[in-house]
Amino acid sequence: MQPCLLTLRLVSRFIRCSRWCAVRRDDQHSRRWSSSGSDKQLSQGIESVASYIKQQASNILVMVGAGMSTPSGIPDFRSPGTGLYDNLQKYDLPYPEAIFDIHYFMMDPRPFFTLAQDLYPGVNYKPNIAHHFLRLLHEEGKLQMVYTQNIDGLERLAGIPEEKLVEAHGSFATASCTLCGRRHDSGRVKKAIVEGDVPVMCEAAKCKGKVKPDIVFFGENLPSVFWDYHLQVPFTDLLLVMGTSLEVTVCMYQHFM
Repeated sequence: MQPCLLTLRLVSRFIRCSRWCAVRRDDQHSRRWSSSGSDKQLSQGIESVASYIKQQASNILVMVGAGMSTPSGIPDFRSPGTGLYDNLQKYDLPYPEAIFDIHYFMMDPRPFFTLAQDLYPGVNYKPNIAHHFLRLLHEEGKLQMVYTQNIDGLERLAGIPEEKLVEAHGSFATASCTLCGRRHDSGRVKKAIVEGDVPVMCEAAKCKGKVKPDIVFFGENLPSVFWDYHLQVPFTDLLLVMGTSLEVTVCMYQHFM
């Protein structure tokens, strides 16, 4: 079996509980494959996508959601019973989303820092085969860009270079003061969070702001680089959507179609 086909079969089986689709576009027509349908249709779709990747695709745009990381043990946010928002009782929050609300963080940062101890990239969770598949696309010179909704940093850990990665909801890779905006050493911030020495305070003179990883909270703007996706789309010949229902990234998907 061809390596690309074998890898795609393993990836599909690994994230079968979630959703994925692929959209091919060229000058003549477009075609869409997805994880829905019968096992036979799924198998045929995987073979078609693998063949197109190997023989033709040279600019593959990938959109990644929480379902990509659930096989690594990281819960998604909204699944009933198992999602993150359904398992925050121990934090005694006024509402589940408060743990990522910038206004609540300013009042009480402890719930977020406690959660961050568990979520910090590379501490408890590792990239899975789906993440390594993206690295394989990069190594083969076929990866145009990865747009991820995830904050777990597993794409970075898998070896996707920063210039090929847009983390729409931010990441733990950098950290800033919530008041003055000063950048802080991410190693220092990680050490403080993992060891429970929080909140992390700004080192700038006369600033008493709290420092947090540059995760995009409710009430904060998406990183400006996210809105550059329209510059990528005209050169894309294959769009892969993995582990997301497209409810968040639908604007980019519609632009591509």
